[in-house]
Amino acid sequence: MTDLDQRINRTLRERAEGGVDTDRLVRVSRARGRRRQLHRRVAAGTALSLVGALGFVGVTEARFDALTGRMPWTTATPTVVPPRADDVPGATADPALVSADPQVLHVGVDPAQAHYLGWEVVQDHVETVRVGVPGGGEVRVDVSRTVELPVSVVIDGASFDVTEAGPQQFDGTVRPMTGVATGLVTMWQPAPGLYARAVLPNGNAAALERAVGALRWNQARRCQAPLRLTSLPEGSRVTGCAVDIASYPRLVTARLALQRADTEIMTVEYRYASSAGTSTTSDRTIAGRPALLTAKGTRLELIGIPRTTVLADFGWPWQGEPPAHIFTEADATSVLAGAQVTADPTRPESWK
Repeated sequence: MTDLDQRINRTLRERAEGGVDTDRLVRVSRARGRRRQLHRRVAAGTALSLVGALGFVGVTEARFDALTGRMPWTTATPTVVPPRADDVPGATADPALVSADPQVLHVGVDPAQAHYLGWEVVQDHVETVRVGVPGGGEVRVDVSRTVELPVSVVIDGASFDVTEAGPQQFDGTVRPMTGVATGLVTMWQPAPGLYARAVLPNGNAAALERAVGALRWNQARRCQAPLRLTSLPEGSRVTGCAVDIASYPRLVTARLALQRADTEIMTVEYRYASSAGTSTTSDRTIAGRPALLTAKGTRLELIGIPRTTVLADFGWPWQGEPPAHIFTEADATSVLAGAQVTADPTRPESWK
């Protein structure tokens, strides 16, 4: 295994299996009454849109950066652009639509000026776009109908709190963040009733401003991934979506969260890594496919998909006795039975 492959595997574990990120997904999916407390502790929960049209564009070949395992951004960088939702207005046209539909992002990015690293929707809370620009690192942009933006965020695999040096002001000024040596943040209102924040933990003001300038507020895009679920437990719903393509095409990850009641949360994780092996150990069969239940009995995984992991986590991180109503193995089985996985995630045009 090369040093590059090792770095990719480390990134995979940090982004797709880390406890902090999983907690982040689950906590934000709790009941609306607990939402304010959760927002102080986590960046955003994530889930994956299950239905809708798909049309990804802009895939080309280039060499990976030997130090980061990512593509150095050029006009030849392989990129995935989420498909347009031409029947939906952008955020500035109707701010009330922001985060109302977990299947839709109401802000886009000009691929000639920046490239997508990931996108995320948390229903009734926040939409997020992560972008890369020439000469800069990863810039995270959060958009909300309220001033309640996530306090804790994950950028480039690292989790930290976003705090300004001074009072919160949505005036477009670029300010340093406390606790981050070279961190910068800017907050502004793209339209009345719409609040945005762009964060760059390492970089310069020019890079941050380039990322902000690449945003397109008059368009909406679908939230899609190389995984589609065709069956949900009765009474459950999708509460958001998240796709990570920062190391595309070698690594693609996605997560979804299903919610049925305040205490019923299930997260579904998809992970493709070109350097990964293929699991073979199983103890169950789901819709004719081998599967494995973890020793704790709270995670169910489909087995035998080349270089790909698809699993449903239906456990709940309670202290003490669990609540009376939670998702069960039978629920997770029904979800995975309807899971459709694209044969080649490096071909976005084939994504479900």
